[in-house]
Amino acid sequence: MIRAFAAIPLPDTVRAQLSALSLMLPLPRPVPPENMHVTLAFLGEVGEPVLEDIHISWEAIRLPGFTLSVKGLGLFGGDRPRSVHAAIPPNPALDRLQAKVASAARFAGGDVPGRKFVPHVTLGRFRPGEADMMRLEHAMLNVAGFSAGPFEVTGFSLYRSHLGQRGPLYEELAEYPLS
Repeated sequence: MIRAFAAIPLPDTVRAQLSALSLMLPLPRPVPPENMHVTLAFLGEVGEPVLEDIHISWEAIRLPGFTLSVKGLGLFGGDRPRSVHAAIPPNPALDRLQAKVASAARFAGGDVPGRKFVPHVTLGRFRPGEADMMRLEHAMLNVAGFSAGPFEVTGFSLYRSHLGQRGPLYEELAEYPLS
């Protein structure tokens, strides 16, 4: 079984800006810059035959490239946040790509959760009760106007996630260019 996901890799310049932003936030478990991406579909644990079928279905996706930017910050987890993220503004081209990637994976036998797509870049994670909410809210207010980009999206990638004690390590398995 392989723990896998599809994501848009970020340009080095955007990752550097997001990494600098992370340093301004009280994040007990920041995401390393090399792990920053925009997730399109999380596949979870997948058998190799199903992953091969998903790979073939993603190779058939034909969509044009588009431009993305990053603007603002957010939290996931409500009153007990579990992560801080940089937000991706609404973008119809991104929504189309995400829908195609998810439906192609499902068609090929993947178990992609059907939850609402909220495009973002995770900056840091928390365990329950680990976040100092007063400090975090103050820091987030100080950088609320953050933006990075725009940047061109020319494709997406299939990643394998290796879980470890210091967090996940991501290995790119395949690239899928946009036309």
